[in-house]
Amino acid sequence: MLLRNRVQSIEMDSVTAAAGFEHVSASSIAVMHWLNTAGVDFVLVGATARAIRGETDATGPVDIVPAPYGRNLERLALALTSVGAHQRSHGELIGAAPITSTAGLKLTAEMLLRPERWTLRCGEHELDIEGRPPGSPSYQELLYEAVRFAVSPEVSVEVAALEDLEHYDHVRRTGLAPEMTVTRL
Repeated sequence: MLLRNRVQSIEMDSVTAAAGFEHVSASSIAVMHWLNTAGVDFVLVGATARAIRGETDATGPVDIVPAPYGRNLERLALALTSVGAHQRSHGELIGAAPITSTAGLKLTAEMLLRPERWTLRCGEHELDIEGRPPGSPSYQELLYEAVRFAVSPEVSVEVAALEDLEHYDHVRRTGLAPEMTVTRL
């Protein structure tokens, strides 16, 4: 049997935080390790990115902007389908107990190109995949300003710049990209 296209499951016991990153949740490190193992290219945004950048009280799902090329999105869709990813319910998004009976999604690369955000649960792990609403930076723009962090011996990730983290926080709160208007008096 060929194992080339086989994706591993998300395992928390296989990763440990590097010095200085002990405050980053083990679940987040496991998800990032799983994405790296699956060969997915992404830039980290959101609460986990803030935690890696030093905000010790930042908590939340792993939030990524995947590279938009076809093969990368196919790898991400295959990985998500293999672990039975499903959308988190409204109750889960506001902090209620997770729903365990939700059926997994059969994601495709085309579905991941939509401008909407995917809020997913992969077993006990949470993963958000940011779409690209109008006015948001492209993957290449994020990557240009990103910094690579080694959060464990097994996990190295690109983390978006602080201004890009602010941008995605605003999009998450309002659903729209921030707009700056200059007026003259």
